[in-house]
Amino acid sequence: MSYKEPSFQDRTAAAAKAKQKALDLLRAKPAVDPVELEARRKAQEERDQALAAERAAKAEALAAAKAEKLAKKQAEADRKAAERAEADAAAALKEARLKPPSAAEMKAARDARYAARKARK
Repeated sequence: MSYKEPSFQDRTAAAAKAKQKALDLLRAKPAVDPVELEARRKAQEERDQALAAERAAKAEALAAAKAEKLAKKQAEADRKAAERAEADAAAALKEARLKPPSAAEMKAARDARYAARKARK
């Protein structure tokens, strides 16, 4: 058998016949009842609305989660800033205590002691 057994014309005729048979089957299919079409359309609309509501709820939950996360992050940053300020104040106080007094401060303290001694007499 060679590829020329059924001729080109035979093959094209068979293809055209198969195509025509498929078209006839499609045309013979009964039309969909308008009531059924309307019911399908309403069911699809209900599914679409339910899906839209679900998406809106998810978006709202996501926005709430983001806001909560941002609030927690801000509270943590505020707490860290307060701790840092407290530590800086403690370090400044410690440094002030450890720093030797200047000559002017020493003279003022000496003058205060002298004035107190004079006030007692």
